[in-house]
Amino acid sequence: MKKKFLTLAAIALVGTMSTACMSSMSMGNNDAKTMATGAAGGANSQNANSALETCTETIGTVAIADYAASSAGDNSYIITSGPHVQNSAAIVKLIAQQSGCFIVVDRGHAMNIAAGDRALRDSGELRSNSKYHKGQVVAADLTLTPTLTYDNNHAGGIGGVVGGLFGSIGSVVGAGMQSKTASALLTLTDNRTSVQVAVAEGSAKNFDFGGFGGMFGSKLGGSLGAYANTSEGKVIVAAYMDAFNNVVKAAKSYKAQTQRGGLGTGSALKVN
Repeated sequence: MKKKFLTLAAIALVGTMSTACMSSMSMGNNDAKTMATGAAGGANSQNANSALETCTETIGTVAIADYAASSAGDNSYIITSGPHVQNSAAIVKLIAQQSGCFIVVDRGHAMNIAAGDRALRDSGELRSNSKYHKGQVVAADLTLTPTLTYDNNHAGGIGGVVGGLFGSIGSVVGAGMQSKTASALLTLTDNRTSVQVAVAEGSAKNFDFGGFGGMFGSKLGGSLGAYANTSEGKVIVAAYMDAFNNVVKAAKSYKAQTQRGGLGTGSALKVN
């Protein structure tokens, strides 16, 4: 009878806690943030990650390759497992504008909507003072293509290592500690010539403590438990930011490649 009472009490407590959680929405919560934080408006940015590489002068206008805007779907994921960032282009757009290195011009969904408005203008459906004219669209000097080359939601535990150091308790703790890894590429292409001018890899890794934090009622257990819900997507965002920083560094030290006779006039690899 006592056991049944305790079970019912536990169910009631969980229900009460769930109701409390559902009624306390928190906007701007730090636990929900990724490495790509803040906002950008024109040349100004707010609350950008201090680790983001920045520029004092813009390199040029850039379009971010947005696979999700195409009929083919997002094919930027090559070797993957589990859930992913829904649209990597949106992340790159944010950090590209915040950095001050590029002026982002849209060639994705927003461009499709703008094209639809221009079609309405051409059909006479828009008001005469809508101010849609030819020659208004800004050219994209460059294209930045994001590619997620690898991500692993369960890259491996360290149960054996921790167990060897701390015995059976360490084995239990270590079994719940899993690493999440991701690797990404960003390719920068000159649109007028189609020449690839820069490419960079980025990576990120995070250790999750799994259910370990919940094993303890202490402050230590609570703090470790906060790591238990680290989203795989957050690791992917961090990998993209690392790749962006690297591609900006490459662009800052850019030196044009040369070819005898000029680019595209025939390769040095001759065929008999």
